[in-house]
Amino acid sequence: MDHNRVDGTKHQVKGAVKQTVGKVTGDKLKEAAGAVEKHAGKFQKEVGKATDNAEREADRRH
Repeated sequence: MDHNRVDGTKHQVKGAVKQTVGKVTGDKLKEAAGAVEKHAGKFQKEVGKATDNAEREADRRH
């Protein structure tokens, strides 16, 4: 499993927590930062999935 999948999931969770804390406390900046981190984590996770798929396809062809 590509490390980007694991790291991306961590960032998604961390961002979601940060976003929720921002909502609860009324801190719009923290809420926005959490949303950005959550979406960046989702993107990173997708990069990891694509890497895994490419490696699997390369292995299949050899």
